[in-house]
Amino acid sequence: MVDPGLALFVFCITVLALAGLFWPRAGIVPRLLRLARLDARVRIEDALKHVYTCQRTGRTCSLESLAGRLELSRADAASLLSRLAELGLLHTGGAGPALTEAGQQSALRIVRTHRMWERYLADRTGVPAGEWHDEAERMEHSLSTAEVDALESRLGDPRWDPHGDPIPTSEGQVPPVQGIGLDAAAPGRTVEIVHLEDEPREIYDGLLEQGLALGTRLDVVERTDQVVRVRAGSQEWRLDPVAAGNVTIRDLPVGTQPEVGGLTLLDAHPQETVRVVGISQVCQGTQRRRLLDLGLVPNTEITPELTSAAGDPVAYRIRGALIALRRTQAAWICVARATESGVAEAKS
Repeated sequence: MVDPGLALFVFCITVLALAGLFWPRAGIVPRLLRLARLDARVRIEDALKHVYTCQRTGRTCSLESLAGRLELSRADAASLLSRLAELGLLHTGGAGPALTEAGQQSALRIVRTHRMWERYLADRTGVPAGEWHDEAERMEHSLSTAEVDALESRLGDPRWDPHGDPIPTSEGQVPPVQGIGLDAAAPGRTVEIVHLEDEPREIYDGLLEQGLALGTRLDVVERTDQVVRVRAGSQEWRLDPVAAGNVTIRDLPVGTQPEVGGLTLLDAHPQETVRVVGISQVCQGTQRRRLLDLGLVPNTEITPELTSAAGDPVAYRIRGALIALRRTQAAWICVARATESGVAEAKS
């Protein structure tokens, strides 16, 4: 004879197990189904963004390029393209996949979300520049249209992301981008950086580490098949053609002087008073605001007075107060030094 207590216990355990598996929203099975649907939606949105990017940049979109970008097999990429065609988001032809009007609008929404979030990270957080893209890759699938519109208003309706890419408007309009790659710049000209390509990550990180940023003005010294050499003040960069091709520049009028590349606060000698010219565009967001709040605006005088035992940080006399700055922060502060004739050597 079955023990009634044991039967009741088994029944309760069974009910609890089934509830844990199938409870609406919180159960394991509904969660797995939501994750599967989310994964499918993310793949669709990533595919649309890839096709849009190819069309925008004039590159050929193919089954192979989609498979490589989304890390899919050729079979899975082909199924994904078929699904997009069924949804009316793209059509295929001899020239490869192309977005329909509906597909274009969907892709622009994803691109708008991505670039708006990058702008937010740059302006309102201390997230390092090298992490903006990956953070935005995650958020572009999570924010609603209304949330992006609210974020746009909060940020003051920005038109460009921190890499120099245009942010599509809520109506789907994209500001035009003008410029050429630094690998095509003519020696002897002065140029200004208007865009830094953030993919691949390794090249972008290398450009940041070298101190290149939007707004940097450079003299093009040399261009060969092996190297592009540029200079600003006393600082010089040697870029291989691949890295130089990831830098978009605009030509400046003849006679324009570079504004970046001379002196930083790191170049100031102990007890030497220098004058602030500006803050490098590499410094963004909360870090930039903190330096400005410390009074580091143009024409502010700074004097290195005390150095820690390890050499970092250094205490600087700023507006009558001693303030400790690390070497990374000092490297962002562009300064001018008085010459014997009283004329300043400058960098901004």
